[in-house]
Amino acid sequence: MPKSLLFIPDISGFTNFVQTTEVEHSQHVIAELLEVLIESNTHELQLAEIEGDALFFYKEEEVLSQEKLLAQFETMYTAFYSHLRLLERNRICSCTACATAASLQLKIVAHCGELSFIAVQGNRKPFGKQVIEAHRLLKNSVESDNYALVSKELASTIELPIYYYSKLFRFREGQDVYDNREVGYIYSVVDPEKLVLNTFPKGQKLVFKRPPDLVLEKDIPVSGKLLIEYITNYTYRHYWGIGVDRFEYNEHEVTRLGTEHLCVVNGKHLNFVAVTKEVASGKLVYGEMTSSPPVVNIFYQFYIITPITEKSSTLRVETYWETKSLIKRLFIFLFVKRVFKRNTRNAIDGLAQFISEKHNTTT
Repeated sequence: MPKSLLFIPDISGFTNFVQTTEVEHSQHVIAELLEVLIESNTHELQLAEIEGDALFFYKEEEVLSQEKLLAQFETMYTAFYSHLRLLERNRICSCTACATAASLQLKIVAHCGELSFIAVQGNRKPFGKQVIEAHRLLKNSVESDNYALVSKELASTIELPIYYYSKLFRFREGQDVYDNREVGYIYSVVDPEKLVLNTFPKGQKLVFKRPPDLVLEKDIPVSGKLLIEYITNYTYRHYWGIGVDRFEYNEHEVTRLGTEHLCVVNGKHLNFVAVTKEVASGKLVYGEMTSSPPVVNIFYQFYIITPITEKSSTLRVETYWETKSLIKRLFIFLFVKRVFKRNTRNAIDGLAQFISEKHNTTT
C-alpha cells in the first residue's frame, strides 16, 4: 500500500494563552489563526480534525515532494505570522488576549506511513500506529516552539537531506523515545524575520483639524477596560443601539481597525468600518465611520474613554460629519443636528443602562 502523508500544524503557547487571558477573545484569536492555517493549505491536504489548538491533515496514499512539502511549510508560516502582525497593528482592544496574541508560535510535524481508516458518525478518519506516532512527535526535545519537523521516515521517502538548508530552513537531526522505541526526525527552527509576510490594509488613524460637530459625555460605573469591550463587541450592540433594526457582523472575529459591520435602520443599510484617532495618553478610543448615511456624505463617531478608578470611567462621544452641499449644511444646522444629538444621547443612556443591569445581574 502506498504511503500517506500526515501533517499537523500546532499553535504553540495555546494552553497558557487561554488560561491566562480573557476567554472570549482568546477563543476568537485562536479560531482566526486556525482558519488562516486551513486557508493556507495549498496542496489539497484533507482536514481530518480540528484538535483544539491544532489541525490534523492527511493526504491519502500520497506524499508531497520535497519541494512541495517545504513550500507548504513556508506558506503556512507566512500566513500565520502575517495574521499575527495584522492582529497587532490593527488592535483596538487592550485585553490581555489581544495584547499578547503576537507571542503565539507555530510548530508543524510531518510524517508518513500506511494508513487505516475508521468511520465515526459518518466521518472517515485516519487511524492506527502512524497517526499515534505523528501526534507523539509533537512531544519532542526540540528546544523551540517554532519549528518544522519531518520524521526520518518521511525525509527518507522524499529524499530530504538531513542537513538541508535554505534561506528559511536549516535542518538538523534529532530523536526521541516513544513506547520504548527510538524515533528519528529532522527539524528546522523557523525565524519569522526571514519570512516575506503578506501585506494587509492598515487601519485608518484620522486627524481632524477642527472641533467635533457634537460632543456628549457620561460617567459610567465600570472600568475603562470593560467599557471598551462593551462598545467594540458587536454582540452587545442590540442592547443599546437605539433605533437599529438589525446588526450584521463577523461573530468569530475580534473587532480591530478595518473591521466592518452593517446597521439596518428603517430598512436602510449603513456600512460602518472601525477607525481611530489620536487621543491623550491613558485614554482608550474606538471609532467608526460610514459613507452611506442620508443627508451627510461621511459620518464619524468616536468613543473616547477616560478610566477614573477600577470601577468607573468617563465616556466622551465625539461626532463629526462632512457634507459638500450648502443646502445640506443648512438643513443639518436647522434640523438634523438635534436628531443626531437625541439619538446619541439615547444610545449612551442605553449603554449605561445595559451595563448597570448586566452588572447587577452578575454580582
